[in-house]
Amino acid sequence: CTLNSEVALRVGGDFFFDPQPGDSPVNLVLIAGGVGINPLFSILLHIADLHGYQEGKGNRHKLGTVKLYYSAKNTSQLLFKKNILGLMKAFPGKITCCFHVTQQRSQICKELQPHITGK
Repeated sequence: CTLNSEVALRVGGDFFFDPQPGDSPVNLVLIAGGVGINPLFSILLHIADLHGYQEGKGNRHKLGTVKLYYSAKNTSQLLFKKNILGLMKAFPGKITCCFHVTQQRSQICKELQPHITGK
């Protein structure tokens, strides 16, 4: 987003992301903390499937980018972190993630270090 950009936020409840062929592309920002990643991870997998289908079959879905912000006390509590890193590698520039840890006491593995903020 840039200054004065319009954004929509949705907190809680039933939510999903189901773009239809021909819809204008949207850029998503997904924000999760702890186990709150579960529904957002499903959305992320759906987007990855659409990106993969788009690349393989040339479908009519127009997809924007996805930025996931995911926070936990430490890296051991970041659920699906290896899956998320794999999606970022599979779809560079289309799916990105920033992990935030608040109480990390041990060394952070090299694979996660570029994507970690916090202490």
